[in-house]
Amino acid sequence: MFDFPLHCNCGQVLDFCNASPRDYKCIFTSGATAALKLVGEAFPWSSQSSFMYTMENHNSVLGIREYALNKGAAAFAIDIEEAGHHGEASKSPASPIKVLQHPIQRRNEVRLLEEEPTGNVYNLFAFPSECNFSGVRFNLNLVRIIKEDSGRILKGSPNCKGCWMVLIDAAKGCATDPPDLSKYQADFVVISFYKLFGYPTGLGALIVRNEAAKLLKKTYFSGGTVAASIADIDFFKRRDSVEEFFEDGTISFLSIASIHHGFKILNTLTVSAISRHTASLAAYIRNTMLALRHENGYGVCTLYGMHNSKVPCDKLGPIVSFNLKRPDGSWFGYREVEKLASLSGIQLRTGCFCNPGACAKYLGLSHLDLLSNIEAGHICWDDHDILHGKPTGAVRVSFGYMSTFEDAMKFLDFIVSSFVSLPAHSGHVYLSSARSIPFPIEGLQGETARYNLRSITIYPIKSCAGFTISSWPLSSTGLLYDREWLLKDLNGEILTQKKVLEMCFINTFIDLDLGTLFVESPRCKVKLQIKLKSDSYIAGRDEIDLHAQRYEAQGYNDEVNIWFSKAVGRPCTLLRCSGSKSYFSLNKGGSVGICRDVETRLNFVNEAQFLLISEESVSDLNNRLSSSIQRPPIQVNPLRFRPNLVISGGEPYAEDEWGSIKIGNKYFRSLGGCNRCQMINLTPQAGEVQRLKEPLATLASYRRVKGKISFGILLRYENSNKVGQDTDSWLQVGEEVHPDKDLI
Repeated sequence: MFDFPLHCNCGQVLDFCNASPRDYKCIFTSGATAALKLVGEAFPWSSQSSFMYTMENHNSVLGIREYALNKGAAAFAIDIEEAGHHGEASKSPASPIKVLQHPIQRRNEVRLLEEEPTGNVYNLFAFPSECNFSGVRFNLNLVRIIKEDSGRILKGSPNCKGCWMVLIDAAKGCATDPPDLSKYQADFVVISFYKLFGYPTGLGALIVRNEAAKLLKKTYFSGGTVAASIADIDFFKRRDSVEEFFEDGTISFLSIASIHHGFKILNTLTVSAISRHTASLAAYIRNTMLALRHENGYGVCTLYGMHNSKVPCDKLGPIVSFNLKRPDGSWFGYREVEKLASLSGIQLRTGCFCNPGACAKYLGLSHLDLLSNIEAGHICWDDHDILHGKPTGAVRVSFGYMSTFEDAMKFLDFIVSSFVSLPAHSGHVYLSSARSIPFPIEGLQGETARYNLRSITIYPIKSCAGFTISSWPLSSTGLLYDREWLLKDLNGEILTQKKVLEMCFINTFIDLDLGTLFVESPRCKVKLQIKLKSDSYIAGRDEIDLHAQRYEAQGYNDEVNIWFSKAVGRPCTLLRCSGSKSYFSLNKGGSVGICRDVETRLNFVNEAQFLLISEESVSDLNNRLSSSIQRPPIQVNPLRFRPNLVISGGEPYAEDEWGSIKIGNKYFRSLGGCNRCQMINLTPQAGEVQRLKEPLATLASYRRVKGKISFGILLRYENSNKVGQDTDSWLQVGEEVHPDKDLI
């Protein structure tokens, strides 16, 4: 054990907010959320108390409402408008502000006393120093106004009686504008250190005024929070100091020691310089984005936090929250923006940023809109970025002390190249006009295009390498044995190349005559052989939920699992599909999850039984890749897209219009385009896997519709209602392919 002077770190935290140790104490917590939870559960709520909070508040602040309502207290949200500018509003507690009160919430019916409440009624007002959705900074003079003039502000509401205490959520605002507690004497201030320095996570602090700390009612005690306790009678004595009283268990002293270095950096740079630096970057981004126009003159960007003229620009923090519009006025989804940004090495935050009040306020979403979105299946973190023609969230770019002007320029270049519609010669072409791109085809003028099946590829183990064959039987699940196996780690996660790059080096082959699956890996000296019909390897059963399908699966013995664990470099098990069924239900929004084929029996596929790729479409893509400015140019072959079927003939992207096709005497129905992801950017070279920007970035420039990047089509075998192998149906390389557009 060693004695580390943690009080020094407490002093640094207090100094950062200009808080006197005579008036304030610092309590370390596991994060900003834990600090807010501490206030909510220990606050002296009563049936006459009120919890008031601004609409712009993080979910972690809104969660305090649960404690208040469960104690019978009232809770209500407010909107604040300032009549004056920032400098004017800070001169006096009586500075003109307008409070718009939302409906009062009560969970338990309580009878309010007719007489005025006595001084033992405590109310809590919570607001952020900076809104993490819009970047709007709140006037800290609200601390004085609410404490000293709540009656006038709330216009004599019965909920304004009693003593008001104030909580500032400074988790976002502290990095560039920490509250000065010598001027604005809030009772509680919440801090997150990783938002200050980027490290450490899992550490926050609650700065609490000494007088407020005396009122907090704590029930639980732990080893470090009591001076003495007796095991077999109802007796314990708490420690005297505030920090020891509230810091349950062993605090993260190693993380606390590290914040010394973070504060050293901030003090060297100075907060004022950081604030000016980040504000200039954000202002440059805002001004440039507002000036962007599509070819038809329509604006590209809608920014949030700047719409109210009563909020001067010097009250905006170093974040820019926005949504983007197409030339026709429809919205780009925020998930689409996030996906394309990641290809350019830009990390953005999207959604509502856990701030539902600000999200609804700035996006103009009514209660009816919100409930309708929830009924349509929308929840936090999902892909429903546009519902009923409106965005459900936004995109946010944030700047810190390490951000540079080059970062800002890279971001703006990305916005212009990816979302601004330019004249035709600029090369920015949408999927709707992709067919108009000239493509030389000899001998097809006036003739019906002829198509042939060029290759068949089977992928026995999901996300591992497949093998190409000249002929192969069909079954009720598509190609026989295609994606009939998968790997699952000990935590239940399905392994794919996106996270486990080593899977692309696991080669597979099935010998139908021998009835054996052969598996090889450069990490394993011995080639693994798995009998297709034998039960000798089967060891137990499992159930797997994957892409709106529930699968029954069979496991294998330790010998097989140890082989695959070595091949991928982590403990895992091999499972074989023995049955599947759909378990989803269509909601009013028509969302059914990622799985496209909901009528047939499937193996462990993402969307459908087959993926078909056209050689002509790949050739057109390669022409575009060759003409790009990147050096050396990248070329891809059809197998980069992990297709089952590769065809040749006709024009590029002709397959987009097919409703059904006939290959030989077998019929297939098109389920539409295949949505591509970053997996097609993985390429193995010299025993290593490279993550590239292409070809997805180029596909995004001309094969994108409403957030989906499409390439290739998905198929369903029309005879797949038969159980088991279709003994009369084999696919043969060289067979003619006959498309039927009428059934689209």
